[in-house]
Parts: sequence; C-alpha cells; structure tokens
Amino acid sequence: MSFQAYLDKVEEITGKAPKEFVAEAKKKNLTKHKEIIEWLKADYGLGTGHARAIAHVILNGAEFTVKQTTGTHRDTSGTLNLDGKATKKKSSF
Repeated sequence: MSFQAYLDKVEEITGKAPKEFVAEAKKKNLTKHKEIIEWLKADYGLGTGHARAIAHVILNGAEFTVKQTTGTHRDTSGTLNLDGKATKKKSSF
C-alpha cells in the first residue's frame, strides 16, 4: 500500500481529508508525534499505521522522501494529495 493509499483509506474510514486533520491538530496545538498518534487512535479509532501516516503529514506536510519505487508499496511522486480523494486528478485516457 502506497503512502497516498494510507491517507485515502483514513479518509474512507473517517470522512476527513488529510488537510482537515492538519487543521484540527493545529487547533488542538498537537505538535508531538506520540500525542498525535494517541489522539488519532482515541478520537478516530485509527490503527497504528494509519495514525502514523496522518501524524507524518501533520508534522511534515505533503512532501516525503521516496523510499520504494517498485512493488505494491511504491509511490514515486514525493508529494501527497492532502485535499482528499474527491480532488484527485483523473487520467485523461
């Protein structure tokens, strides 16, 4: 599962786009990884992997270092869509 797929699944589970979690964490003044994970698990029932993906976005933004370029976990873009699944660009072919 790619990094973006984790974010898309969180949106599917919670109904919230990643940018909404960023805004909510800012309002709550959550700045530490551990407290963000605890909040996401307690308030949204997210598992560790999904909570970690959202925590990364909250703390680091949409840019990430590409580590896997092959296989099922590949995501070669280096930039995540934080606006939600509905705003993804559709292929023209």
